[in-house]
Amino acid sequence: MVDWRAAGLNYVNYSNIAARLVRKALKLELRVDAARREESHIKFTKWKDGKSEKTAESYNPC
Repeated sequence: MVDWRAAGLNYVNYSNIAARLVRKALKLELRVDAARREESHIKFTKWKDGKSEKTAESYNPC
């Protein structure tokens, strides 16, 4: 069995932890660029009767 699975993690959680540790180990000038790539945004659109409503919510999990 893979170690990360034995620890109770799924692959996505494991890869997120590994990526975070690699970013922390980078030199300062490279760390700034890596932190910029880390950001993610999710856009939610409500649908009613097969059509999207005008209002959309943005969510930034960071």
